[in-house]
Amino acid sequence: MKKITEQDSKYQNLEKMSTQQLLENINAEDQTIAFAVQKTIPQVEPLVNIIVEKMKKGGRLFYLGAGTSGRLGVLDASECPPTFGVSPEWVIGLIAGGDKAIRNAVENAEDDIVMAWKDLEKYQMNDQDVVIGIAASGTTPYVVHGLKDAQKNGIITGCITCNLGSPLAAVADFPIEVIVGPEFVTGSSRMKAGTAQKMILNMISTSVMIQMGRVEGNKMVDMQLSNDKLWERGINMIQNEISVSKKDAKALLEKHGSVRKAIEHFEK
Repeated sequence: MKKITEQDSKYQNLEKMSTQQLLENINAEDQTIAFAVQKTIPQVEPLVNIIVEKMKKGGRLFYLGAGTSGRLGVLDASECPPTFGVSPEWVIGLIAGGDKAIRNAVENAEDDIVMAWKDLEKYQMNDQDVVIGIAASGTTPYVVHGLKDAQKNGIITGCITCNLGSPLAAVADFPIEVIVGPEFVTGSSRMKAGTAQKMILNMISTSVMIQMGRVEGNKMVDMQLSNDKLWERGINMIQNEISVSKKDAKALLEKHGSVRKAIEHFEK
């Protein structure tokens, strides 16, 4: 398989470029990513729909990845509870090598063909769950075999990869292939490929959470109030929704602990 992610950069002699040239050329490449992601919407849509269907029956969403891809999955999963007020068990990010690998590379972790399923088994997997494998190359053994094992156990699979016709796509019920072309630094898939994966993960989790009723209008009414900024945002949301003073909005929020509950109890 010819890996687009491993093709030579279109740019030569990077070390001879000025800072301005480096920044402008990186940015020029970055501007192509959104168009590549746009082309994947027909692939993303059915995956989102099946995740929502499964979650409404009590299912969960798992991200499976190694290196940069794994970290992106862990990041997206970790942001769902504070943003949407859901349990950490709704969306779970798993990375080859475990939590240590979030900060430091773990030698040979991505080449382990049995560990992904072992990692998943800790969560008592069932046929209402969905597993999305994330790998820019589409060949990472940890991810490919994790999806294979998930399929063998009757679990719906999806993937996000940046190469066409990859082994990962072959074992995904809902493959997403986002083709961003060669990286500015040859093979550095944390750049364009990583950005594209992050954008698609944003699309998936946000669309799912909206359809699961975790947003009203365009507001994060279930967000966790974990700092002063979010308290202030919550107070403003309540004021805008039910036309009360700032003092009263704050009192409602303190009493009920969430924007949604504060509004619901006021309206009753």
